[in-house]
Amino acid sequence: MGKRDNRVAYMNPIAMARSRGPVQSSGPTIQDYLNRPRPTWEEVKEQLEKKKKGSKALAEFEEKMNENWKKELEKHREKLLSGSESSSKKRQRKKKEKKKSGRYSSSSSSSDSSSSSSDSEDEDKKQGKRKKKKKNRSHKSSESSMSETESDSKDSLKKKKKSKDASEKEKDIKGLSKKRKMYPEEKPLSSESLSESDYTEEVRAKRKKSSEDREKTTASITYVFTMRNEKTKKKKKHKKHSKKKKKKAASSNPDSP
Repeated sequence: MGKRDNRVAYMNPIAMARSRGPVQSSGPTIQDYLNRPRPTWEEVKEQLEKKKKGSKALAEFEEKMNENWKKELEKHREKLLSGSESSSKKRQRKKKEKKKSGRYSSSSSSSDSSSSSSDSEDEDKKQGKRKKKKKNRSHKSSESSMSETESDSKDSLKKKKKSKDASEKEKDIKGLSKKRKMYPEEKPLSSESLSESDYTEEVRAKRKKSSEDREKTTASITYVFTMRNEKTKKKKKHKKHSKKKKKKAASSNPDSP
């Protein structure tokens, strides 16, 4: 049994389109778009000038609105001017009436004013005394509060100093105990029998001794290291010199047969 032939014939699409012939176009072509009627430069200028000028109807409407607005402004100004004149006349009338009434009431009001002025002076004096008392009280209260705050601050500073001194003494005692353990040959100190000044001097002297001992140990260690380095350098130089001598001897003496 042979295999089934599944091959398909290849059709060239370009050759098929050529064989069909030209396609009939339903719409406008590109050439029609390029050959469309266009306005000349003079016509374009005329259109632009018309746009700048605007329509005649709009210009007429704006002129009418301006005229109406001018008429309204004139009416408003006339009203304001008439109102200001009437108000000024009313004020003058009121002033004249007050002057007339003041002449008649001056004699009756003089006695009332004297009594009222004496009462007002008494009230002013009483209010001044009350204000002075309030100021003195406020000043005293502020001074007392300031003194209390100063005393509190002094007490707090004293407490801090005492706590610092106590902590420093404890540290010195601990350092001495450690030194006694490190150096048992030294005689123990009795902090109770000694005074504070002697105690501090002894502590300082011991600290100086310990610093001097440390410096001595560091100096000895550095000396040992320098000596070792010098010895190693000398050994290296000696080895190099011996190798050079051997090479010279080997080169001078011919090889044995």
